[in-house]
Amino acid sequence: MAGTDSTRAAIAAGGPAIILVRPQMGENIGAAARAMKNFGLGDLRLVAPRDGWPNEKARAMSSRADEIVDAARVYDTTAAAVADLQTVYATTARRREMQKPVLSPRQAAAEVRRRIGDGERTGILFGGEKAGLDNDDTTMAARIIQVPANPAFSSLNLGQAVLLLAYEWFQSGPPRSEGEGEAPSSPPATAAELAFFHARLEEELDRHGFLKPPEKSPGMMRNIRNVFQRADLTGQEVRTLHGIISSLIRRDGEES
Repeated sequence: MAGTDSTRAAIAAGGPAIILVRPQMGENIGAAARAMKNFGLGDLRLVAPRDGWPNEKARAMSSRADEIVDAARVYDTTAAAVADLQTVYATTARRREMQKPVLSPRQAAAEVRRRIGDGERTGILFGGEKAGLDNDDTTMAARIIQVPANPAFSSLNLGQAVLLLAYEWFQSGPPRSEGEGEAPSSPPATAAELAFFHARLEEELDRHGFLKPPEKSPGMMRNIRNVFQRADLTGQEVRTLHGIISSLIRRDGEES
């Protein structure tokens, strides 16, 4: 994995992370990197690229966006790729059972810029060319981005999708100047903090027999995680929820 931490920090300072989940073709990764450089984005993250990394086809297609390709970070899982982020968006053309706010690219870009201006770390998930994002990937997002397109042919090429979102980000306006806006007293919880809470909650729900029958457990937990994702919890609120679980565990122990 090429690129220094200082290089990554410098190019990632101005916008959301672009996270490509299980991308297949190096050419599409390169096209995404080129689109990012066109419109001032620099934080490229790859989840389990099919053909491995680094990829010379990606470099060739990036057309001199070498610094973005070199600084790309590779992760085994989507959860690891978003762990440090506080608000995650998922791009998908498919309707799902999950109840999440659905935004257009323009609406999402304006919201992302506002959140970044408030000091949040944000990211946008893009699915691979063949299957897109699966339900577990989408569960990690607080919001869905859908591109208004021909309903009979709504699937976009991966590079095109990144280009469209990057363009809307660039057009949404300059970043806030330092000190503009009021930082929240407690910043939003990171994806890693939420994941740890979800894991602890699942463990206790399973221990107390809530997740039954076993074959329905994954779907039940996805629904529960979506409830907390929609709540836009702060770090302090997640700590409070941990305190509630701890209190219930202590009481359970005293009564047994």
